[in-house]
Amino acid sequence: MKKITKNEEEIVKFVLDDFTSRQYARKSFETQWQMNMNFYMGNQFCDIGYGGEIEDLDKQYFWQEREIFNHIAPIVDVRLAKLGKVRPKTSILPASNDERDVYAAKVSKKILDSVSNKLALSKKINDAMNWSEICGTSFYKVTWNPCLGQVVAKEEDGKEVRSGEVEVTVCSPFEIFPDSFTCESLDACQSIIHARALDVEKIKSTYGIEVEGQEINVFSLDSTSVGLGGLGYSSSAPKICHGVKKSSALVIERYEKPSPSRPNGRLTIVVGGRLFFDGDLPYAVGKDGVRDFPFVKQVSLNQVASFWGASVIDRLIPVQRAFNAVKNRKHEFMNRLTMGVLKVEDGSIDIDNLEEEGLCPGKILVYRQGSIAPEFLSGDNISSSFSDEEEKLISEFQTISGANEMLNNDNISTKMSGVALEVMVEQDELKLNNTADNIKQSVIAISQMVLRLYKQFAIIPRLAKIVGDNGEVELFYFNSSDISSDDIQLEAQNELGESLAQRRQMVFDLIDAGLLNDTDKGMSNKMKVKALDLLGFGIWENAQDTNELHLKKAENENLKLTSGGKVKVLEIDNHELHIDRHIAYMLSGDYEKKAAINPAIEERFLSHIREHKKLENSENNEKN
Repeated sequence: MKKITKNEEEIVKFVLDDFTSRQYARKSFETQWQMNMNFYMGNQFCDIGYGGEIEDLDKQYFWQEREIFNHIAPIVDVRLAKLGKVRPKTSILPASNDERDVYAAKVSKKILDSVSNKLALSKKINDAMNWSEICGTSFYKVTWNPCLGQVVAKEEDGKEVRSGEVEVTVCSPFEIFPDSFTCESLDACQSIIHARALDVEKIKSTYGIEVEGQEINVFSLDSTSVGLGGLGYSSSAPKICHGVKKSSALVIERYEKPSPSRPNGRLTIVVGGRLFFDGDLPYAVGKDGVRDFPFVKQVSLNQVASFWGASVIDRLIPVQRAFNAVKNRKHEFMNRLTMGVLKVEDGSIDIDNLEEEGLCPGKILVYRQGSIAPEFLSGDNISSSFSDEEEKLISEFQTISGANEMLNNDNISTKMSGVALEVMVEQDELKLNNTADNIKQSVIAISQMVLRLYKQFAIIPRLAKIVGDNGEVELFYFNSSDISSDDIQLEAQNELGESLAQRRQMVFDLIDAGLLNDTDKGMSNKMKVKALDLLGFGIWENAQDTNELHLKKAENENLKLTSGGKVKVLEIDNHELHIDRHIAYMLSGDYEKKAAINPAIEERFLSHIREHKKLENSENNEKN
């Protein structure tokens, strides 16, 4: 990247001032995220002070019970486990019915599968879900890294030149600063800032410049024991607090959308207070090749007129506080019942000794002759109101969070029918549907950006690899011309309420009903391969690899016949698959254009198809 030196100080000042104002405006949201993280980790006796900082709450009395009974963490863990099943499968709609566009759509699908395996996209989705479930919002940054990929050349100094690869990173909400917090989406924002603290050595290797290291305030993990525990003991809990990161510098990237004055948008990067880059947006990841933000936003729960999403922890904090209060008051009441409260006459006993040692078993209590003997104050038995309130709060936890462990509830009758239980499961999963839909929309946006980046930068042919769920490995070449569509759809399926066993049973039901039969004799080889794939056993059937090879061979034959080459029909060919593939190509618009220029192409194809049919008939006669 070429550094811009003109008006450098003014540009840096503008970016830093803009960043500072956005920091101040986002303060209240940031504090709430810290509260959510503290409650999730177990530091639940804290609150937001007058200065907008998280403050620990101390005990009011030394005997006060202040134990933590964390229900938020397991609820979030259950939600993450259920949402972890959401791994939507994408499909690419071809730009037209032309055979070339259909083929390009298949290549695009393979590219997405390859990127997903290479970048461990499933793990990145899990990381983003952790942030969105706790703070309400998370982000993916989809960029092009020219330092990755295959080595394509070497410079004179021996430095390797690589083909470049797509890079997807997860950004926490603490790193993102939009220009307005009332915009509900990234599309509604005109500019956005991505700021983070990096080590000076990391900056040197990434940006190639040396900056002076500083101490930067960041959030760190600590422990607190202020006011925790009970009578006679103390405990600690982890908490999120401000810390200092040494030998670091602030990297600020300010992205601005295209405007009449800047048709390609603007990207300004300030590293350690120095201007590193100021120019056009580098990535054409918007619709129709428009340059846009390389970010995808994912929220847990949508909020009206707010850029930031809501977390279920926001709603659970009041219930968690009430639950802790009920449990601790209950334990204090039990302490009074077990330890007792003595009533003594003034001056009748040694009060200091009694306070230090208490009434241990076998203790001889000496009191002054003629005075009233010490006695315990009579108290009521523990009220059932404590237990009733506990049950109501636990029920409220489940109602608010949508993370019911239904099968573990004692109120589920063993006489309930399977249909009734299935309806209850569906109702339970409905509470997570909005969050699951947000994850699916994020996957679509990421997939579109990946294809658009390859369309922009993958100029030379490159080799990619796909490892399927069944363990099969496929290698293929592609370049930017093989990508003609980024119209991505999700395959219709409900991952939340569907297990692997249910999916397999559905396939068996379809087979029994005959709905997968596409010939008079039953299922074709192609459909058998698809059924085995859905069952997860495709790798066990050699026919899968054979059919795929036949289809690829037929596609190569189409190219050879079009270019005037000679193709010999072999006895090992699967004539049915070859004939279907050749006819499909002849019906495409690409074939019509080439046949109009060279009429001899038609006779070559027809002659080749006749040879396939001749050998097919001969083999069928031999079998009969």
